[in-house]
Amino acid sequence: MENEQINKPEESEPAVPASEFDYGGTETGAGDAEAAPPLTPEQESAMLRAALAEANEEVARQADAAQRGLADLANARRRHDAERLNIQRQANSRLLVQLLPIVDELDLAVNHLRTLDQSKGNGQAAADEPASESWVEGVRLIQRKLAGFLESQGVARIESLGEPFNPELHEAVGIAQVSDADPGCIVEVLRQGYTLHDRVVQVAQVVVNQ
Repeated sequence: MENEQINKPEESEPAVPASEFDYGGTETGAGDAEAAPPLTPEQESAMLRAALAEANEEVARQADAAQRGLADLANARRRHDAERLNIQRQANSRLLVQLLPIVDELDLAVNHLRTLDQSKGNGQAAADEPASESWVEGVRLIQRKLAGFLESQGVARIESLGEPFNPELHEAVGIAQVSDADPGCIVEVLRQGYTLHDRVVQVAQVVVNQ
């Protein structure tokens, strides 16, 4: 009996749940996380100011881009207008170059009439060269109208008489010796020169003093 009491196993103690063991760590369950504290009025104000500054910077960037776009559009429009005007001037120059010989002939006719008028004033008018005053005035009126038309198209005469010879504006077709004129100056214009918008379209044919 004694041996049985000695060999009788002891009653086991109740098992301790695993959740009660302390492993030295802390539990990090999502449900146990503490909520973030609310922002203070100063923090909210700082955040709003930062957002407003960023929005203002974006508005400034967009406004600058819009201004650059408008400037590019204006430059392109000016280039287009300049090119269109240049094409129009080139087209006009072809017409005007063909018209200039007619102007020269008309100038010669008017100068001839002026010579006749002077001859009449001196009592030297020839009987076979009558000059009707109405016809003379008609030719002069045509000359004035034609000169006004050319001026409206940007055509200007090259002032040559008494000016120094300029090979870019003049063509020397003769040499003279005039005592009261400076050497190298133009003493006679045989054909008028013209510019179209400051571009030479016909050089003047002149006589240069030696």
